[in-house]
Amino acid sequence: MGFAVKVKMLLAAKQMTIADLAGKIEPQTTPQNIGAKLKRDNLTEKDMLAIAKACDVTFEGNFILDNGNKI
Repeated sequence: MGFAVKVKMLLAAKQMTIADLAGKIEPQTTPQNIGAKLKRDNLTEKDMLAIAKACDVTFEGNFILDNGNKI
């Protein structure tokens, strides 16, 4: 599952629109910019951290090894 799908699920869970997110995200951006990134599934870790902060949730990007260790 790509990050775009996860962001859309987060927005649905928080009952937020892309416009709501654009108004809360730092640095400020436009709904069109976020929509384009979601359409291309072109989100960086920095984007995901900003989205998490704007939605008042925690983002944890990890590689998880077979033994359960996270990198």
